[in-house]
Amino acid sequence: MSLPNFLIKKTPKYQNIQKMRSILGDSSIHTVCEEALCPNIGECFSQKTATFIILGDTCTRACAFCGVKNGEPNAIDPDEPQKIFDAVKKLGLDYVVLTSVTRDDLSDFGAEQFAKVIEILKPLPVEVLIPDLCGDWDQLQKIINAKPVVINHNVETIPKLYDFVRPQANYRQSLELISQVKSRSSDIYTKSGFMVGLGEKDGEVKALLQDLKTAGCNIFLLQKNIQKFFATLNLIFF
Repeated sequence: MSLPNFLIKKTPKYQNIQKMRSILGDSSIHTVCEEALCPNIGECFSQKTATFIILGDTCTRACAFCGVKNGEPNAIDPDEPQKIFDAVKKLGLDYVVLTSVTRDDLSDFGAEQFAKVIEILKPLPVEVLIPDLCGDWDQLQKIINAKPVVINHNVETIPKLYDFVRPQANYRQSLELISQVKSRSSDIYTKSGFMVGLGEKDGEVKALLQDLKTAGCNIFLLQKNIQKFFATLNLIFF
């Protein structure tokens, strides 16, 4: 039996990865492509595009689905905002996507560093994928005040799978983060994503989509072939 095209990825060309690394020019600049072992790295790096990870390369959580290493992180690099700015300039990007490792060890959970990077990149549009900040909405406000065009926070999966997939997080808290962004700044687009194929039923996916809509989510990302869910998406969002 042949595999569907979306499951087939060519081995990334080593020279493309090396070329991208030489453009970035600093080993302390981290990307999702590398740290999360993304299978699309060759595709993205060949087009001189990447999603930047800030706050280091070590996460304080250990989610079952994630390839980023976990453990005790290093101190925050105060020069990181400038380094990201320089990398964006070298790559000639006109839209920047930032995420981070989760930093539950920090009193602000990394919110101030997010704000600093967003500010230094202005007037470029910036999309951020942020952790749940342990439900501290005062820290969330710091990111909102920096005015990214999109604030993304992934719910990742349906509630009943959280104990296995995302044991250090809380489904309702993630929904509340999206709701807080929308209520505090209606002009910022809210975004979330989740995985399918982990054993969830169609009705559970429909309920998750309804929860996202109720929370004020403008954009969602479904991480797999979505053909079987088209009817559900049309029912909920259109």
